[in-house]
Amino acid sequence: MTLVEIPGSKSVTARGLFLAAAAHGTTTLGRPLHSDDTEGFAEGLAKLGYRVDRQPGAWTIEGRPSGPGVAEADVFCRDGATTARFLPALAAAGTGTFRFDASNQMRRRPLGPLTDALLELGVDLEFRGEPGHHPLTVRANGIKGGELTLDAGLSSQFLTALLLVGPLTAEGLRITVTDLVSVPYVEITLEMMRRFGVDVRREGRTFVVPAQPYQACEYPVEPDASTASYFLAAAAVTGRTATIPGLGSDALQGDVRFADVLREMGAHVELSPDSVTVAGPSDGLRGITVNMRDISDTVPTLAAIAPFASGPVRIEDVYNTRIKECDRLDACEETLRAMGIAVETGRDWIEIQPGQPTGTLVACRRDHRIAMAFSITGLLVDGVTLDDPECVKKTFPGFHQALGSLRESWGV
Repeated sequence: MTLVEIPGSKSVTARGLFLAAAAHGTTTLGRPLHSDDTEGFAEGLAKLGYRVDRQPGAWTIEGRPSGPGVAEADVFCRDGATTARFLPALAAAGTGTFRFDASNQMRRRPLGPLTDALLELGVDLEFRGEPGHHPLTVRANGIKGGELTLDAGLSSQFLTALLLVGPLTAEGLRITVTDLVSVPYVEITLEMMRRFGVDVRREGRTFVVPAQPYQACEYPVEPDASTASYFLAAAAVTGRTATIPGLGSDALQGDVRFADVLREMGAHVELSPDSVTVAGPSDGLRGITVNMRDISDTVPTLAAIAPFASGPVRIEDVYNTRIKECDRLDACEETLRAMGIAVETGRDWIEIQPGQPTGTLVACRRDHRIAMAFSITGLLVDGVTLDDPECVKKTFPGFHQALGSLRESWGV
């Protein structure tokens, strides 16, 4: 058995930063993720006038329930979707003029359902380029609150941003959702809001958010379940064993359910409240048909090991993966075809046939998940190289070193 230490969750760190900034008092986040995305979020808060002290192993944030501590700011959101979607909502609850922009990659990703909702709530918001995308300017004067109808079928982050800002409004929010993807991420949001003192009531498809102050707390950040998927997949496909401490059945993150996908493929899985262990089967993995709508960040991980299964691997209901850092279904198809693997895709699915991949230069498309996923293929295939290995810094700057150490310990 090999213990693999995984850095903190990106999703939990980003939500923790928002909640801490909005809360009464001083919050300490324990073991936050240090990566390009989370550093960008923290720097964005600092630009908005929040005090953030980043020390190794702990970040301390002084809350400002009234909103940003400056009257004007320019915030660059880098490649971070949580930064680009959460911070404009946070700023809108305060007072001042706040200009947001992002990388070209993030500019292409949609904001429309969120910005439409903010406009409906009376927020003065102006797009400085394509409507529904960065760059944008928020001329904030608080948010009254009220009722909304929201389509969160492209990203659960639109709903999360509104849930998080709801307690900062004058009257609270009633958000009725017509479609929703990645439901476990919304559950993370609701549970973390509870930890910061606010309970959201659910009435069918409607979320009722009270206008109630957040309270600061000490919040430990659990390991990132999406990042863990690469190491669990590595164990499953090589016939080795890996244990992730700190991440188990009690985890907030839905992506821990990727272990269940590996179990269906024949891997041996042990899930305790605070750890997950995967051991690869001696007779190889089986093919599978699986709906991954709620754990779609792990789609590239499964696609990367799919050729080694004994039968076809079909992944369904994952259209939202086409509007991530890149079109991930297209990127997986392109890479697998370059490796000589037969693969087909549709609007929201991909089916991969078994075969023996050959080495290729992986076009990462500046997407950390494509780079990390196909690095796992490279454990069993000579000649797999990445055209942009450094893109992993978005969520796990030390990924290549960690995988190299694992490879050495396993002798693969």
